[in-house]
Amino acid sequence: MTAAAPAKGLIALLRLPYWLMTGGLSVLTAFAITKTMIAPQTILLIFFSMAFITSAGFAINDYFDRESDAVIKPKRPIPSGALSLKQVMAISSVLFALGLVMAALINWLSFAIIAVDSLLLLVYSYLVKRKSGFAANILVGVLTGTAFMYGQATITSPAIVNLISLSLYPIAFGTIGGNVLRDILSVDGDSKVGYPTLPQKIGSVSAAKVGAVFFLLTGLLAPLPFFIGNFTMYYLPLILLWSVLLIYASIRLVTSASTVQNVRKYERIVTMSMILLPLALIVEAVLGGLI
Repeated sequence: MTAAAPAKGLIALLRLPYWLMTGGLSVLTAFAITKTMIAPQTILLIFFSMAFITSAGFAINDYFDRESDAVIKPKRPIPSGALSLKQVMAISSVLFALGLVMAALINWLSFAIIAVDSLLLLVYSYLVKRKSGFAANILVGVLTGTAFMYGQATITSPAIVNLISLSLYPIAFGTIGGNVLRDILSVDGDSKVGYPTLPQKIGSVSAAKVGAVFFLLTGLLAPLPFFIGNFTMYYLPLILLWSVLLIYASIRLVTSASTVQNVRKYERIVTMSMILLPLALIVEAVLGGLI
């Protein structure tokens, strides 16, 4: 092992791109709701508290997945030898602690949301993922949706979660659909290690249709914050474009052959189109206050 191996293992363990999906989404939600400036220290606390909890969840998941990763993902930090089990547990514990402390510095509700997220991440890694792949897909969607609730909780006084952030919550359904499709693409590897994913239980064709339902729901409900009066018309153009792409992908998943090529094609369309969500929130945050 080279001297750089532990550093590379740490970077791989943290899954840094997901910081934008969780910490970044929470910050953008906060800005879109307030439509005003937020104190820099609050922005940093929002972003890093959620980001650290996210990485802590990935680390503890790698710990419990070490045996299966050795078979299907041998380049992961633990099976590759870049990090030891003790190191991964220590990193996860520190990140959980940092995330909880940062959330507590914001307000009590932010801490409560982060604490529940932390508990669910532990349950997901230790139990749910091994018992039911589809339940694990649902739980990941539930966790993703809390980023919207967290974004509101961090900037309200007194701290609340109401219809504003809850109207954004259905967007997380798309995460469920995406995970179902990725289970279809990884069905061979999952079968080797005994993960009871949805495609293995009902077949790839039926699983693709289940994923399509969640994309359809996301596409139909993504404009909801505008129609119930929480967001302005500036939120609509990009989010409606995203809705059209999601609905298109859902229809094609049902009407076309559920081959690996087709599933991969529409999974990529959905994944790449997700950039429209943060862009819509940015536009709402910048221009929404003008109305």
